[in-house]
Amino acid sequence: MRISHLSLAAVLSLLLLGCASQAPQSTIHWITLERLAESIQKDAPMAVGFDIDDTVLFSSPCFYAGQQKYSPGSNDYLKNTEFWKETNGGCDRYSLPKEVARSLIALHQGRGDTIYFITGRPHTEGEQVTTILQQTFAIKNMQPVVFTSGPEKTRFIHDRGLHLYYGDSDADITSAQAAGARAIRVMRAANSTYQPLPVNGALGEEVLVDSTR
Repeated sequence: MRISHLSLAAVLSLLLLGCASQAPQSTIHWITLERLAESIQKDAPMAVGFDIDDTVLFSSPCFYAGQQKYSPGSNDYLKNTEFWKETNGGCDRYSLPKEVARSLIALHQGRGDTIYFITGRPHTEGEQVTTILQQTFAIKNMQPVVFTSGPEKTRFIHDRGLHLYYGDSDADITSAQAAGARAIRVMRAANSTYQPLPVNGALGEEVLVDSTR
């Protein structure tokens, strides 16, 4: 069947869009959950860290609702203290836990590792994020969530002596690398409100296979 120039252009555009969120296949350091477990099998219990939004929780429902309420059509809602109070104050009960996060947390808890959650969200009084994460993932030795009020997390990762840090954003990866931690990319879902999608593998980090969900 002949494809018109217009149709061919449309097909090529879709293919390019699908590839835009990752580096060339030959340069990506893919890692499976099984290989990850093998790579730390003989390590003593250690401290590891996780980003929250798009890493352990698909929290776009909260962010979408906040945008519609406080700044339809713009990202100004992210500067609104009331939005953060509502989001940190319990909205994550409507966030979807990522299956890859359940598997990773189970792996690390089984090893006796200490788990920290470090988020770029600002801290607000009455935050319920710590409690929700503890309940959602059945964390045995729950540490208070660390709120950094911005994307830079190097100091927070370093100060807690984290050996591994999981995150979806470029800032998560560069912060972990700068702190001397092993950086592992958890892929962001394509329908996340956090756009544009990062280029997986572009920073030389390991990328966890099948980690969008």
